[in-house]
Formats: sequence, structure tokens, C-alpha cells
Amino acid sequence: MSTKPQRSMDKEREMMMLCLLLAAICSPVLSESWKATVVKNLDVLVSSCVVVPCSFSHPKEKLPTSRLRGIWHRSDKRDEIIYYEDKTRVLENFRGRTQMLGDLGQNNCTLEIVEIKNHDNGPFCFRIELARTETDTETKDKFSFVEDCVELNMLPGPPKPKLVHLQTGTEGHPYIVTCSVTHTCPSHPPTLTWSRSTRDGLIEDHREIHSGFWETQSILTFIPEVKDDHSEITCTAEFHKQQTSSATMKVYVKRSENYNHIIIPAVVGVATAVIFGVFCIFMVKKYKSRIAELQNQEGTMWNRLSRLSRR
Repeated sequence: MSTKPQRSMDKEREMMMLCLLLAAICSPVLSESWKATVVKNLDVLVSSCVVVPCSFSHPKEKLPTSRLRGIWHRSDKRDEIIYYEDKTRVLENFRGRTQMLGDLGQNNCTLEIVEIKNHDNGPFCFRIELARTETDTETKDKFSFVEDCVELNMLPGPPKPKLVHLQTGTEGHPYIVTCSVTHTCPSHPPTLTWSRSTRDGLIEDHREIHSGFWETQSILTFIPEVKDDHSEITCTAEFHKQQTSSATMKVYVKRSENYNHIIIPAVVGVATAVIFGVFCIFMVKKYKSRIAELQNQEGTMWNRLSRLSRR
């Protein structure tokens, strides 16, 4: 009676072992698939440029760039190519405006588009093709990442710089103003200029804040004077192809704490009191000495008169 449950448990154990074996065999096969990482949406400025970050992986061994062919095309029409090393296959309105910034041998498919047009919305997808040999241009493996495409959102105008600063500065003390602007074209970043002289100090920085979006920053440091109170400072951003935007702030300057109007009269008063006190002490001593001399003289005269009267 006990053999049936035992057989059932053995079968379950065998099935479990078989499932684990199949999972171990299939796991590396499934993990080695064609994958791409592309930013889904990017804000772009018409007539400027954009850089689309892109990376990919494939189940093949590491291959040299010479055997890899990278293509960017419209998502719904693979024959409408916006980038390929053979320029004759590229759509006419994209020729000369696209280039691959990434190294395909390093699995980098980053794309640059310059002189953005209103119709460059996309979506655009990446396609990888593997040549049989380095000399044979015919490709044997092809894969389009149609589920990982980028769409470009056209901005109505250049982004406005952002100014960060203290509300009030102090006369004679360093005052810092930070100007920053975001963009999506690190190959041609915007430049930031100030309406005020930058001889006192200027720090510039350019960094990626998140995938596909960058920030250009300029930090101005100056020593405000009283004459700077209620003056204005403007930061201007100039983008690729000379489009500009600006932001303006008003500077408020307070005077440095000055106690001279209290300290000087107090010092003069104390000094005068000390001098007067020393003078009084000197005069008292002088008069006391004079009185003592007179008293001595009177005593001498009295003694002489006494002697004369006795005679």
C-alpha cells in the first residue's frame, strides 16, 4: 500500500529535476538575445541638433566594427533610412544631417542629427546587420529594434536659462549667481554669456543630468558695491545655429555694518576724559605743592618775628 505514494513522490522529484535541467540549459540561450537601449523621447530645437543615446547587445561573439552595419530608419518604414554608411540609401532630406557618433564595435549606436527640421519627429529605430566577413559586404544576420525607438518633440523656442542666487548681496562680500540651461545636443552645447564683466571670477560646467538630457552651467562671482543696488544682470544662452534666449535678475545690495559713527565719538570722549583727568591730577599736585611752600614760608616769617620780640 505504501509503494504507490512512494512512486508518486519519485515521479514528482524526477519532473522537478527535469524542469531544473531544462531551465539551466535554456537560461543562457534566452538571455543572449538582441536588445537595444534607446531614449524614448527627446526635446529638440528646430534648426539646432540632437544626440540620441543608444546601446545594443547581441548573442554573437564580440565583433570588430568593420563587420557591423548600423542603420537608423523610420519605425513604420524600414526602407526609409535616415542614416547608413552608404549615403545613396539615405533619404534625400536627411543626407549630410546624420552621423553615427557611437562605435558599433563597442555596442554603441548613438546617433546625431543636425539642422533639425519640423518634420524630424520620428519615431526612428536602430537596425544592426552583421557582414559575413570584413571584405564581404553581404550581411547574414539582421535585427531591427522596432520596439525601442526615439521620438523627437519639437520645442516652440529655445529653452530659457534658469538663474539661482541669493535675494540680497552685501557690499564688499562675494556674491554668486548661477545660470544654467538644459539641452539635448552635447556635441554642440549652448554657450552662456553675462551682461556683467566676468573679471571677478567665472566657472563653467557641462554635464549629463539624465540619459539624453544635458545641462550647461555658468557660475558668476563678483564683489557688489553700493552703486550695484537695484541693477540688473542678464544671462544669455546661445544655441547651435545662433538661436538665443535670456533671463534677467535684479541685484539688491545692502551696506556693510559700519560702527564708526559710534566708535569714533566714544573713543574721542574717552580720550578727552583721560586727558582732562590727567590734567586735573597734575594741577592738584601742583597747587598742593605751592600751598606747602607758602605754608613753610609763613612758618619761617613767624619764627623770625618771635625771636625779635624776645630781644
